[in-house]
Amino acid sequence: MTTLIKFILTLLTITCATTAVAQSYSVTVIDESTKEPIPFATVKLSKNTGTITNEEGIFTLGEYKLSALRDSVYISSMGYEEVAIFPKKVMDTIISLRVKTNELDNVFLTNNPLDAEQIIERVKENIVVNYPNALTEKKIFFRQSESDRIDKMDIEVEKTTIPEFNQVFMDSLVGSVAKKSDYYSESVGTLSGNYDNQKLVIDKAAKLYDKTKENVGVESFGKRLEEIIEKNVKADSYFKIKSGIIGTTIEVDDSTKMGSSNGGLKIEVDTEQEENDKEQAITESIKSDLSDLFEAMFYKEDTKLDFLTKSNRYQFTKREFTAIGDDIVYVIDFEPKGRKDFKGTLYVNTDDFAVMRLEYENVRKLSSFGMFGISYKKYLYKGKSIYAKDDNGGYSLRFMELENGERVGIDRPLKIIEKNKNVGGRRKQNEVAMEIEIANTSYSKKELVVFSTTSIDQGTYDAVEEIKEMEATYLSNYDPNFWKGYTIMEPNAAIQSFKSESK
Repeated sequence: MTTLIKFILTLLTITCATTAVAQSYSVTVIDESTKEPIPFATVKLSKNTGTITNEEGIFTLGEYKLSALRDSVYISSMGYEEVAIFPKKVMDTIISLRVKTNELDNVFLTNNPLDAEQIIERVKENIVVNYPNALTEKKIFFRQSESDRIDKMDIEVEKTTIPEFNQVFMDSLVGSVAKKSDYYSESVGTLSGNYDNQKLVIDKAAKLYDKTKENVGVESFGKRLEEIIEKNVKADSYFKIKSGIIGTTIEVDDSTKMGSSNGGLKIEVDTEQEENDKEQAITESIKSDLSDLFEAMFYKEDTKLDFLTKSNRYQFTKREFTAIGDDIVYVIDFEPKGRKDFKGTLYVNTDDFAVMRLEYENVRKLSSFGMFGISYKKYLYKGKSIYAKDDNGGYSLRFMELENGERVGIDRPLKIIEKNKNVGGRRKQNEVAMEIEIANTSYSKKELVVFSTTSIDQGTYDAVEEIKEMEATYLSNYDPNFWKGYTIMEPNAAIQSFKSESK
């Protein structure tokens, strides 16, 4: 796609968004020369508050934020000159940033320049000072995107004595299973505490997904199979299911729920309860997701990102200098020397050696497993973080993104054996033997925007009460008016164009 076409599409997107929510102010931030959108640019509303552009360079100020503005909005991005605008007077939907032309390298022509390893050691020495784990109150926006896809699903019927369970039936069953599903959740609220313990009060939340495609892959296939067995089993019969050396017994009781008769696996089909679970418990669900994000804090002791804790096993290369706002930063690339997991880039403040921006991705599988025809691979762990200095001199999180990818494979035999309670001997009535091959890929992305950070004391934190019964609003299609009056991270094109088949 050419730069011109990208620019036109971006302009059309912003025009539509501005029309849909007239009281909001939507902007695309672009490079003045290339006209390409600038993702993750900083939008400063005041000294301690702001937002960020999305991956397509777009940000939106809600009606409340817009009306509360008393000064200019400052837009900046790494390597660009800062621009100041006042949205109440200037309603341009395209803002251009000019690349800084300063020869930054000349600023650091000294007799004793630091090399990459020395800079990394300074980073490690200053972590405690630069990233205090103090109690704060953060106004946040959190978005989670998930996608599940069946890459392969083959069911071969090798033997059957039940006419209904033939190859034609299995092909029909496989064809009825959704092969792809997408899910999005968004929430605005207040996160109190530190990075070890948090309390979350959600102001508003939404869930966007297609109810007709809730389960994809092995779970969906198994549920459909259980439903068919439940409808066809005789009152005095039960099914023995075996896969290799693993087996369980499934029978139907008077409540029409399926459970294990031998005290093992218990399976219950209750779609109404599952739907209630989707609409509730949003607070605990988001807190769990945030905990996953915070595990990717590069300076935490238990982080997966070990390029600092095991820096001797990574190669660091000082590439250049650039600017983030008024700060000049070292640009340092890192990659593993041997069998380590990550490569990426650090942007280190030349003044206090704080990492102001981090981009990373795995270079090898983080984990894998294969046994008895079941395989698992964690193939993707990729993210970025942006930090900014607070009034207390330390740095706090402004934006964090984490992408996860997993693949699951099953290649196993499966037997379904019907037995009857009222028949003597082995009680065997019918048998279906199949070979199952399934490959499933899951992808998720978590995005956290911190609009403002305020220090609080222990008493204030203790007084915070979470709303456990908070519910998320279900949306079958993207609705630009849902967040009217709120400032959020603008959704990307995939979310804006989402439409479900459910009514």
